[in-house]
Amino acid sequence: MCAFVKNEFVIEGVEAVPLLYDNGYFGRPKEDGLYLRYVEAAFLLYKQKIEIEKPDKSGLFDFETFFEYAASIEDYFELKYIVYKDLRERGYYIQSSAVDLRLYARGTHPGKSPAKSFVTVHSERISLPLRDLVKKLKSTNNTHKELILAVVDEESDITFYRISDPDIKEQFYGNVIRQFPKVKKLERATIIKERVILWDKTLSQRLYKDYFFGRFLDEERLQLSLTEALYLAKNDILEIEDLNNKKMSFEEFTEYASRVESEFSQKYSVYETLKNRNFLPKTGFKFGTHFRLYNNFTSPDKLSHSFALLRVIQTDFEFNMQSMSGAVRLANSVRKNIIFVYDSGNGAEFIEIERIRM
Repeated sequence: MCAFVKNEFVIEGVEAVPLLYDNGYFGRPKEDGLYLRYVEAAFLLYKQKIEIEKPDKSGLFDFETFFEYAASIEDYFELKYIVYKDLRERGYYIQSSAVDLRLYARGTHPGKSPAKSFVTVHSERISLPLRDLVKKLKSTNNTHKELILAVVDEESDITFYRISDPDIKEQFYGNVIRQFPKVKKLERATIIKERVILWDKTLSQRLYKDYFFGRFLDEERLQLSLTEALYLAKNDILEIEDLNNKKMSFEEFTEYASRVESEFSQKYSVYETLKNRNFLPKTGFKFGTHFRLYNNFTSPDKLSHSFALLRVIQTDFEFNMQSMSGAVRLANSVRKNIIFVYDSGNGAEFIEIERIRM
């Protein structure tokens, strides 16, 4: 009996269940037959395991005509097939769904245990909106699975990425930097173009040596970044003045800093979140990111390597696959994680992207 096409499925008779499902876990068995998705049917046709009748009853599909037929109906069918075939030939059990591929851990299979991962397939040429990635990630998390992004390049090579939302508080919290300093009076600091100068020698040395704020201008004075200065002012450590000795409120300073750096408000929100969770964020400029992140600080002289690079993005951000690949590769080359941070409206949210080998 030949398989036949019905809507988004290729249906084999019930007699195919022992051969194709019981032995290879292809498709999904139902009372009236074995239901195969197009990528599964194409793979089995390539392996000469099935025959498929054309919808117009004019004969049988060969691999070429079925591939073209499926591609005319299912968007990016060829990409899904490339990934499906690659994983199958590596020995994985994998099932196709309407949206994603369901991947089973080695040593398991459908019916024995739930799928370990959802694999979503993407072209290197197409941007991926943050909103779409967050939606997929939340859906995956709700089913207690991991999300794998399979990016297919123009030469049909596949790069696999694990997408996760590391709970910074739960996963990394614990290496407390130190309790924040208390001062008897607010010390004066002056904003000069792109940075703030703290004039008091004692506080300058304490903030740098004990908490790694800023960088020394000389032996007595500390220059602070805009984010550092605002955080210290908000926590009643210093008072910021302009060059006319006018004290600046939180709102005035934020407005000024936003003119200097358009992304300042977003950066500061993330900086404050991280500091309040006892992390040490420092500029990530040398790595092409907003911050590098430490979680175990003792002193500037005994500074360990940062463990992550953070890039602050907007909710309407779209991941360019080439840029994303470059950012992940750079982070890996310096033995760090790359984490993208955005403000969901309920505080900072984190997405980690890690290249993996299958």
